[in-house]
Amino acid sequence: MTCPLLSGPSATRRTLFKSAGKATAVLAAAALTLSACSTGPASSTSDASSSSSSSSSSQFPVTIKHAFGETTVKEQPKRVVTVSWVNDDVALALGVVPVGVPKNEWGGNEQGSTPWKDAALKELGAGFGSDKAPVQFSEADGINFTEIAKLTPDVILAAYSGLTEEDYKKLSEIAPVVAHPEVAYGTSWQDSTSIIGKALGKEAEATKLIADTEATVKTEAAKYPQIAGKSFVYGYTDPSDLTATGFYTANDNRPKFLSAIGMKLAPVAEKASAGSKDFFVPWAAEKANELEADIFLSSVEDAATAAAVKSDPLLGQIPAVKNGAFVADADKSLVLAISASSPLSLPWALDTFLPQLATAADAVK
Repeated sequence: MTCPLLSGPSATRRTLFKSAGKATAVLAAAALTLSACSTGPASSTSDASSSSSSSSSSQFPVTIKHAFGETTVKEQPKRVVTVSWVNDDVALALGVVPVGVPKNEWGGNEQGSTPWKDAALKELGAGFGSDKAPVQFSEADGINFTEIAKLTPDVILAAYSGLTEEDYKKLSEIAPVVAHPEVAYGTSWQDSTSIIGKALGKEAEATKLIADTEATVKTEAAKYPQIAGKSFVYGYTDPSDLTATGFYTANDNRPKFLSAIGMKLAPVAEKASAGSKDFFVPWAAEKANELEADIFLSSVEDAATAAAVKSDPLLGQIPAVKNGAFVADADKSLVLAISASSPLSLPWALDTFLPQLATAADAVK
């Protein structure tokens, strides 16, 4: 699997992978050195049937519209497989343990997982290493059709993904596929949760999960009132590869999250987002001084890279960087939690991410 920050079928994402070898939080794809673990027999995995009920079963069949048409799920799925990020988080948050999930080969831990996913699996009695744990498969080279087919799923969840039409058709030969509704990697966590809730026969639970998560985010963000109203550009900067400079549009979950907590997308990013289906816009480093915003955010490899951004003759001219309102995050798990946000990852990230934003907001002149 590629990095959640710059992945998927678009030419922009493929071009930006050239910086992945540095294992940066935005372009880390070449750093995917973890090998796929053995999937084992499909019968060794847990079924989602333990979470089914007669009331939810009565909701079927359900039909879900998406970027490639529509998919009908005839019966409540008992064997759920997910691709990409977010989809497995949502299923777990709804109490459903998939039979198969992709490894978090970027931003994950030694188990190819995340802290929030591990906690949810443990609570459901299906932690990795146990008999009920999902099978993990690699997506380092793209969709793993072979391993997914071995798991004989009833449904494949890809509400947040970058599936191409070719991917979709090939997966559909295995099982019904719930693809992204419109923009590749542009599905909000709320929409992912709603879509997956419908596919799993858990619409009411999904609605409550969304409301509860939004309330948690709102409550925690209110502890840092200096954040509200600040303009931002969530970009990417790498002094060793100035051609990779750019920023995320309103289609991406990072700006969506910051907007949700009361911040404002800077005019330069707002203009680039209008009518666009891109998630990332390249920006000439020579025009870095035009990235006007109160706060500038970027993932970085380490503290040394953050210092290099500040001292770079071009990137250092970004107004917020010059003013000390620069959020440079080297924690890959934290970046993953915000970029591929879910009802599990966001609550986990708030205690660390919000104070970073508050410190930058305090530096705004």
